Amino acid sequence: MEEPSVLDYVKSRLAFWRKEKVVLPAEISPESTEVPPQQPVPVPALPSMMEPAKELSSISIQRETSEEKILSISASYEAQVKASEKISRRFPWVGLVTLLLGLIAQFGLEPPERDYKLPVFFYGMAALGVVLSVRRGDWHIPALPEVEENGKPLKAQAGTFIIGCVTAVIAFISFGKGLISANEFQFTTFNVTLWLVSLFSFIWAFWLHEVDWKAASKRCLSLLSAHHWQIVFSRETLLVVATIAVILFFRLYRLDDVPPEMVSDHAEKLLDVSDVLNGQHPIFFTRNTGREAFQFYLTAAIALIFGTGVSFLSLKIGTVLAGLVTLPYIYLLGKEMGGRQAGFYAMLFAGIAYWPNVISRIGLRFALYPLFTAPVMYYLVRGLRRSRRADFILAGIFLGLGLHGYSPFRVVPLVVLVGVGLYLVHRQSSTARRQAMIGLFVLVLFSFIIFLPLLRYAIANPEMFNYRAMTRLGTLEKPLDAPAWLIFLKNLWNALVMFAWDNGEVWVVSVTHRPALSVVSATLFHLGLVLVAFRYWKQRAWQDLFLVISIPLLLLPSILSLAFPSENPILNRTAGAYVPAFVLVGIALQGCLSGLRRAWAPLRGTVLAFGVGLLLFVMSAGQDYQLVFDKWQQDYLVSSWNTSEMGNVFGYFTRTIGTPETAWVVAFPYWVDTRLVGIQAGYPTLDTAIDPARLPETLAEPRPKLFLIKSDDVTDLETLQTLYPNGSFSQYKSKVETKDFWMFFVPPAYSQP
Repeated sequence: MEEPSVLDYVKSRLAFWRKEKVVLPAEISPESTEVPPQQPVPVPALPSMMEPAKELSSISIQRETSEEKILSISASYEAQVKASEKISRRFPWVGLVTLLLGLIAQFGLEPPERDYKLPVFFYGMAALGVVLSVRRGDWHIPALPEVEENGKPLKAQAGTFIIGCVTAVIAFISFGKGLISANEFQFTTFNVTLWLVSLFSFIWAFWLHEVDWKAASKRCLSLLSAHHWQIVFSRETLLVVATIAVILFFRLYRLDDVPPEMVSDHAEKLLDVSDVLNGQHPIFFTRNTGREAFQFYLTAAIALIFGTGVSFLSLKIGTVLAGLVTLPYIYLLGKEMGGRQAGFYAMLFAGIAYWPNVISRIGLRFALYPLFTAPVMYYLVRGLRRSRRADFILAGIFLGLGLHGYSPFRVVPLVVLVGVGLYLVHRQSSTARRQAMIGLFVLVLFSFIIFLPLLRYAIANPEMFNYRAMTRLGTLEKPLDAPAWLIFLKNLWNALVMFAWDNGEVWVVSVTHRPALSVVSATLFHLGLVLVAFRYWKQRAWQDLFLVISIPLLLLPSILSLAFPSENPILNRTAGAYVPAFVLVGIALQGCLSGLRRAWAPLRGTVLAFGVGLLLFVMSAGQDYQLVFDKWQQDYLVSSWNTSEMGNVFGYFTRTIGTPETAWVVAFPYWVDTRLVGIQAGYPTLDTAIDPARLPETLAEPRPKLFLIKSDDVTDLETLQTLYPNGSFSQYKSKVETKDFWMFFVPPAYSQP
């Protein structure tokens, strides 16, 4: 039997679709004791030329002995292979039962009829099953990538470093009162240019130029000058293409219709986008308790590039793009935590999942939280593992950008500090600890440079900068209903169980009072927690502890809603937590499928693993589709007001016989946001409301008039009939049964009494 090489073994493990598997014997298995190195065959020196025959005879005998040893090792290897193949034919029933117990447990937690007692018991049995499955080989513990130590000292190019410092100081000053512009706290050509010069100066000063750009340029030129390009599609490539297609379907299908209506928050955002398009460039938008700027500039760019204007669709395109960009970083983080397959499964299940899909489709800033959390966590973990300064620079840049996105992201600096702290308290070399501290310094420096504009604003306006957070954390809007520590503990518990129990009562961003994850994802998430905990117990790798602890830390923006505990949990302020959550899903699925594949005979094990994986994907995709496009859509229609239908009526009137100045929505308590009607009609800055007390003032207008009235507003309808006896009214039948409204039309001939 020809002895396989190390390369043959690695290729057989990575190519999971192949039937043949190379199995290491126990003596050289990675999980067994190492084989002592073979001693070289001694070749004695010839003492004299008088006894050559005797010495050659000795060498021949020793060669025969060596050959016997080789034959003995070969025979032992063949025996180990046969024994391993015999063991591998064992049906992995423990691994399958473990997965089944987890699914049964999560099915028991699905609404409407559910009780936690029996599901908790089944989850406990499944947790024990994970440990037993790993010990039997029915499940596999994904391996962490190898640690790379780099002992390069902290150095910076003095000239570019000084340029960066000087331009950063000048930019910081100009972000306030301004050295060139008289506007306060505005982005200008002058301060943005200085800001970018400062950033690129620091990048040039600190980046370790490890890339051979000359060789890279030669390869590019060689590729471009080639007469023929050959594209090879492997099975892996086709799988990736199919995965991208499925994810794009879930994220883009019926984007203009799901969700169907805007709410008041959308009106506030679109008014800010209108300000940007009209030439205003604030660093911090003060409308509606204050908002960071990233989404408004992104949406303004989308409105211009795609020609979608100031609209709900422009908001949706921006947040959907943010959700899609998050997915590759979930893959990369999963790869860091468990290998390529774990990263692939994490990205796939996050791509189709109901929670990330809803957050991306709603068109508000919520998708920016995971968008920047994922790369910060990835570059931090990889930077600490590789001790590469470039990773820390990128982590700092994304950390700074995230602070311009969505206020719950302000908890991520704490996540970074906890990650570095966990790294330092685990067993590391002194060189690695020093490099970690250098990396943290670089990360903080670059995040500080990116954060400069907001820092300038926050120093001058701390109340406005922190107002939104303090209304939830403190007593700015209302007193606390109980002691703060008690509310915190209750909120902590409610947030931790949201993955499998209840994701809150806010219909705008969730199917209320159901788990945040589908049955399959929730099952894999909890089994992944057990698997990672078991790996930490065996290996004491800091990454496992960091992955688990990051989840409650990223839930803090929701947990700290002490003044409004009914808003916890809520899927938008917890959105950053779905990044590590789906990494755990990927780790669990990789551990399960690779274990099933290895535990049985090569062909049958591969078929079994493929079948189980496909079944889990189909189950999850079916439920996630139903949750987004059926359940959430129907609940949203019933709960939101039909401003799109009112906007269509309003727009048709103003573009035919009327004008925007002669059409109104009669204000009524707890009815539509009248600004949304104007936006839907194509007038982004028009508030269509008219107070009922001002209805007599419309008598002076001779042109045709239109009034939209709530279906049960009988008083105002009678007032209009009295003012305009020749006016006509009709009822608009909405697609939602409870959303009808009155249309009162006044022709021009009867505009004056």
